[in-house]
Amino acid sequence: MADIIQLLPDSVANQIAAGEVIQRPASVVKELMENSVDAGSTVISVYIREAGKNLVQVTDNGCGMSETDARLSAERHATSKIREASDLFAIKTMGFRGEALASIAAVAELEIQTKRSCDEVGTLIGIRGSDIVKQEPSACQSGSRFTVRNLFFNVPARRKFLKVNSTELKHIITEFQRIALANPQIEFSLSNEGTEILHLPPAGYRQRIIHTFGKNINQHLVEIKTETSVATIKGYIAKPEYAKKSTGEQFFFINSRFMRHPWMHKAVMKAYEKLIPPDTIPSYFIWFEADPASIDVNIHPTKTEIKFENEKAVWQILLASVREALGKFNLVPSIDFDTEGRIDIPLTRPGNEPSPPDIKIDPGYNPFDIEPGGKSRHSRQESLRSRIGNWEDLYSGFDSEKAVNTPEQAITAAGSADAISDAGNLRDKDLDTSGPALMQLKGRYILSPVKSGLMIIDQKRAHERILYEKLLKKIRTGSLVAQQQLYPVTMGLSPTDYQLLKELKPDLAAFGFDIRDFGRNTIIISGCPVETGVADPAEMIGDLLAAASSQDSSLSESKNERIAFNLARSSAINYGKQLNREEMQEIVDKLFACDIPSYSPDGKPVITIINHQEIEKKFGRPQSGNGP
Repeated sequence: MADIIQLLPDSVANQIAAGEVIQRPASVVKELMENSVDAGSTVISVYIREAGKNLVQVTDNGCGMSETDARLSAERHATSKIREASDLFAIKTMGFRGEALASIAAVAELEIQTKRSCDEVGTLIGIRGSDIVKQEPSACQSGSRFTVRNLFFNVPARRKFLKVNSTELKHIITEFQRIALANPQIEFSLSNEGTEILHLPPAGYRQRIIHTFGKNINQHLVEIKTETSVATIKGYIAKPEYAKKSTGEQFFFINSRFMRHPWMHKAVMKAYEKLIPPDTIPSYFIWFEADPASIDVNIHPTKTEIKFENEKAVWQILLASVREALGKFNLVPSIDFDTEGRIDIPLTRPGNEPSPPDIKIDPGYNPFDIEPGGKSRHSRQESLRSRIGNWEDLYSGFDSEKAVNTPEQAITAAGSADAISDAGNLRDKDLDTSGPALMQLKGRYILSPVKSGLMIIDQKRAHERILYEKLLKKIRTGSLVAQQQLYPVTMGLSPTDYQLLKELKPDLAAFGFDIRDFGRNTIIISGCPVETGVADPAEMIGDLLAAASSQDSSLSESKNERIAFNLARSSAINYGKQLNREEMQEIVDKLFACDIPSYSPDGKPVITIINHQEIEKKFGRPQSGNGP
């Protein structure tokens, strides 16, 4: 039988290796930016077109490369960082495997233009599908410029699975933010189709966070800092009230390298336990510093997964650091100059000392004169005398056989009469005998008796279903009306949310939103749908963007359905809101007028019924018959 094992051609091997490193345009941006950081650059510029599918260009002012180095840089496993195996345990740079440029060159058209400061002219090299197509001298500035065109041109199956431009741009911005936050001393800029998305000047850690995510985050940042022999932890966490329903502002860095670490994320979540709602995630920006020999960065081709030598100790240190920062935040008193309505406690001045209170003493009090129940007869009699004034008049119309002869009997009878009177008033006032009785439980549920038992309605989910169907019907008939805001709301957004909003703006306009671009990732909300009531427009837009960023654009449901659902969820009444009889009745009536009243827009149950048999079982009574 002939031999069946053979060596793969270099072109095929390079494409297989590229699949591990280059997964989408954002991977190209990440690898090229990391190379620029390692080159000692102080200014790095990124320019993309069509979300990086057709063009990614990264320019830096780093050390540059010689002609020979430029040619070798695109070969597999060509690196300037590793000389022997022991160097793997002392890595402080971003790239070290020598796979980035080789992988990019295998699946795209790569052009390298570079020059060292000591050289008179630079070098220009063109590579297409791992094949060098040109190499020539070039007049250029010191540093390097990497241009990647037509990503996956020779792997159409990979290109077909790329997402829409907005999704790919979101991933690029995320990778850009990770590297920019890890290196605040470097100036970064990102442009898409000639429009600058982000420009980050050199700054400290806090200022870099503010420049990246907007000024609104500044007032919510709380500093953490812990130094131990195992690791040093510093950075910022956000206050509990800033927690969001979507991810995107959670960052870990180790030795100026972004890392993913689900276990460390659990430590942060445990520190926030019972401080934030269960469906929200806190924002944090945490930098670790540790001995390179105590961490392993060589466990994944993308170099984003890190293994600590003593993970349990680092986990405990992180948990304690975050808890300490949250504790300090809660204990620091706030300065409040608003003293209106406060009790004025006068200062003690000479000649104005407080006098002791007068204490009244009853000389006839006998502490040993105790009733069997443990109460003094004297205090009992005083209590009776104070509570039964004119008690005889209360029972003037009673039957003589039920007459009250003692004060104790009068008090007991009066209490029973009051309870009966209160029950009568409650029944007459709150219960509508013309329809089913409604009652609210714990600010969450509406209860109503029905023929088969007791019906329980989740008030928030019911309102979501009502608003959802109402919005969809009006958008289909084109009858949605915008309500102009008396005072337009200015809202700052992160670059990712800003780009997402630009894509959703036409659809939001159809729902009645009047949104105008104010520049610098800022918008002005001048109008919102009438159906949303008095909800906060900025909060609604924030919830919409959070939901849209977490949803896949390839979902089968239409964009209008997703927007209607998100609007209904953000505008629906919250749990804990007390409803009167008319409000409960309106929710019940409108719910049963819906096409699908039993389930919320996201498929959760709205109504449940506890039948009579289940109620009878709770009391241990027979399920049939009318006996007591």
